[in-house]
Amino acid sequence: MQQRSSVGELAEQLRGELERYSPGGKLPSSRALVERFRVSPVTVSRALAQLAAEGLVVTRPGAGAFRARPRPKESPAGDTSWQEVALSADGIADLVPRTVDARGVTVSLAVPPPGVLEFNGGYLHPSLQPERAMAAALARAGRRPGAWGRPPLEGLPELREWFARGIGGGVTAAEVLIAAGGQAALATALRALAPPGAPVLVESPTYPGMLALARAAGLRPVPVPVDPDGVRPDLLADAFHATGARVFVCQPLFQNPTGAVLAPARRPEVLRIAREAGAFVVEDDFVRRLVHADAGPLPRPLAADDPDGVVVHVGSLTKATSPSFRVCALAARGPVLERLRAIQVVDSFFVPRPLQEAALELVGSPAWPRHLRALSAELKSRRDAMTGALARHLPEPALPHIPSGGYHLWLRLPEGTDESALTAAALRAGVALAPGRPYFSAEPSAAHVRLSFAAVAGTGEIAEGVRRLRAAYDEVVGNPFVTDRPGL
Repeated sequence: MQQRSSVGELAEQLRGELERYSPGGKLPSSRALVERFRVSPVTVSRALAQLAAEGLVVTRPGAGAFRARPRPKESPAGDTSWQEVALSADGIADLVPRTVDARGVTVSLAVPPPGVLEFNGGYLHPSLQPERAMAAALARAGRRPGAWGRPPLEGLPELREWFARGIGGGVTAAEVLIAAGGQAALATALRALAPPGAPVLVESPTYPGMLALARAAGLRPVPVPVDPDGVRPDLLADAFHATGARVFVCQPLFQNPTGAVLAPARRPEVLRIAREAGAFVVEDDFVRRLVHADAGPLPRPLAADDPDGVVVHVGSLTKATSPSFRVCALAARGPVLERLRAIQVVDSFFVPRPLQEAALELVGSPAWPRHLRALSAELKSRRDAMTGALARHLPEPALPHIPSGGYHLWLRLPEGTDESALTAAALRAGVALAPGRPYFSAEPSAAHVRLSFAAVAGTGEIAEGVRRLRAAYDEVVGNPFVTDRPGL
């Protein structure tokens, strides 16, 4: 009798024995498989579920598992080559082709292979997420009267009021829309504020997802450099003058990827320059709740100091909770609010009411401030662990700024380093990185990588990830004769 220790091994054994049974024939009972292979009933159940997903067996509750009958012969594959012509012709009249390159986004969304440490992640590790609090909030929300009905198109009034208080500066609930996450809110804002073919000013470097949104809307991203104090007002003014742009998208707090915070003296300058240009500032306030324990008081959102409706504010709960908790505020003043509302309604109708009710339950519970305090301390600990490990084991890349908020570090690689080769070598060594090139809308100033310290299990994995990164760096940089081919 041979013991099988994993679901995969048991599924492989059963797969090899399927020929013993005729199509439709019944397999041994789960109890018989447990006794034969000396595994748990859960292992048997999951192995059979895996074979069922492959179309090899059919499970029937109360009856057992049966070998699946042969599938009907598939029809010949169709010819989709005509789409190349259709899609290309569709863009002939576009001033800016609306092709979408999502690689810069998917690198932070993709789940790495087993055993690979996730230094490329854009969300909290499950151990940092308030899973119990979210589950309890969702359960309570489901019992609220009318929880499964249609919500107001703008969002629940109480939730809009909560977001408005968080923005401050006299922003009211009537000036807030509830959106399905920051990405959706940014897409709505870009479509509302600029016609296809128009330029849009962006920080350089900046979040690849925003660049993808702009290009998908047919907009032309124009870079404005960022330094440790945020966007440079002099270059912002020059960019408005040179391009005639009417939109500037920025992350004034813990900017992605640099971690920069817009300096106090620059904040009114940015608003003044945009107002004189007759332009909007889209403020992506994405990680305000991911502040580190040593950060000190945070500056208010730009929207709080903007009585003239220059700022369109986006602020989400997602980064501080879970990638699936997609609840966001989209705030604006003046006639633009109605345009934002109209586009959002056409695109998605509304954010599901149970999710809005759960958000209200979560942020109103005692667990919410406890979670934010614990998260603040843990992010600082992880940031310190990563910066310390880099200083000890990988000092060659420059770390120009250590942020006091957010979830990542931005490393400038030594001159001549091939960031693509380093990313590939790191993946072979067992650690996934985010290469820097997708963060630039034009030619980058140097090679970079972004390292996340929030998507791994803890400081132990951070130390191990830096050790693996050291090995990858030595492979690519330490020996000029090493190539990017596996095994050499």
